[in-house]
Amino acid sequence: MLYFTKWKAALVLLVCALGVIYAAPNFLPSGTFPTESSYLPGKQINLGLDLRGGSHMLLEVDTDSVLRERYDALADAIRTELRQEQIRNRPREATENGAEITILRPEDVEKAREIARTAEPNTELSGEGNNIVVTYNEVAYRELIDRAIAQSLEVVRRRVDELGTTEPSIQRQGENRIVVQVPGLDDPSRLRAILGRTAKMNFHLVNNEKTAADARATGLPPGTMILPSADEGDGIREYLIDRRIVVSGDNLVDSQPTFSDGRPVVSFRFDAAGGARFGDITSKNSGRGLAIVLDGEVISAPRINEPILGGNGIITGQFSVQEANDLSLLLRAGALPAPMQILEERSVGPGLGQDSVEAGEFAAILGLVFVIAFMVISYGRFGIYADIALMMNLILVLAVMSVLQATLTLPGIAGIVLTVGMAVDANVLIFERIREERRNGRSIINSIDAGYRSAMSTILDANITTLIAALVLFSFGSGPIKGFAVTLAIGIITSMFSAIWLTRLLIATWVKRSRPTELVI
Repeated sequence: MLYFTKWKAALVLLVCALGVIYAAPNFLPSGTFPTESSYLPGKQINLGLDLRGGSHMLLEVDTDSVLRERYDALADAIRTELRQEQIRNRPREATENGAEITILRPEDVEKAREIARTAEPNTELSGEGNNIVVTYNEVAYRELIDRAIAQSLEVVRRRVDELGTTEPSIQRQGENRIVVQVPGLDDPSRLRAILGRTAKMNFHLVNNEKTAADARATGLPPGTMILPSADEGDGIREYLIDRRIVVSGDNLVDSQPTFSDGRPVVSFRFDAAGGARFGDITSKNSGRGLAIVLDGEVISAPRINEPILGGNGIITGQFSVQEANDLSLLLRAGALPAPMQILEERSVGPGLGQDSVEAGEFAAILGLVFVIAFMVISYGRFGIYADIALMMNLILVLAVMSVLQATLTLPGIAGIVLTVGMAVDANVLIFERIREERRNGRSIINSIDAGYRSAMSTILDANITTLIAALVLFSFGSGPIKGFAVTLAIGIITSMFSAIWLTRLLIATWVKRSRPTELVI
């Protein structure tokens, strides 16, 4: 066990050298090393929300609205087929519990059920008499919800990235919740405004036959609806618009804040299909108003004076510069598939984060000093070798976390402090076994060799079981628990290297060069 080939010794020294190189950027000012390359040193450990300060939000996706929208579309598709078969029917408002249609003639019920049954796969029929209720089965329901959450995660990620923050943490929690942590964000109110909006934008034609007030008094014309104005600066509180969407916001490919006549506005650009549709609508409806509807409110309703070709346009309104920036950001990032509610919100100031860093540093240094002193007092020269390995273990932990760009949190610091104590466990087992072998009359080399060989199985068992616990915490935990598990797992792996390989190399080198006649341990 004490014999080291040259290539093994070179490998241990190479790992230690790489650890020092990759950990060094954490002790130097940011930007000292280039960070463009993924394999060269230069990256620093990312500080989590509790250490750097920032914003934390827990969002809940309104999955019921997703179901209502899908059931509404399903009901429209079924009614279209029923009309083709001349089956009279009356729809009911779709809910999250299904799409319900009433068949007016009893003799058409069976045929209508067959049409509804084949309208879309993975659906089930229920209802009594001439009422037909169509619902998705469990598989389709789960796929629908998972897709909505995945889309929401992607849109939230794009919106947060547009804010210019670094290393945000955006994760799904439970069935329909999303946790957003944005370290270093100075304006949490802006994050709330950005994430709290669905940003679903569509274009509708303004109805010229009546005003919204007249429609409320005499009844809505068929195919119309009344929506409130987001900006009452023009004196209009409500608009009567056509229900039909003439151009969908899904066709938007870019949006930027700009200025027109000295006022902030938002420019937008459609894809090829949306641009062609936009040009066709503006060509055929000169003189009519074109309502731009965002999240159920008319943010602008300019008059179409001439065809707008090329797929470009601007949104005017009483915008501030910040509002124009935020609106363009929302449109670029895309609309959420469903509204989201902010269930929990909290902010961590950078001062509190700095206090946590200082407290964590103090705890780590204090624990390190006590462990170093204990090892030197208990094991003398061998304790010094163990302390050298312990310091290298900490360096390797920092290096691995820097390379992986892991996020260090306050529980992560706790994991590192725990690693300090655990890192010398292997050496304690080995050194105690060497003492025992020496008391039994073995030679110095045989005692050291037997100590390493006999303690190896115990060391492996202890570290593997702890590593399994860390992996379980990482798999099923979230947030701070994951941070603790990451640093603990990395610390276990690096401590195995430093405690077994590095200390053995140091002891073997000392024995080879000094050839001691007595072993003081």
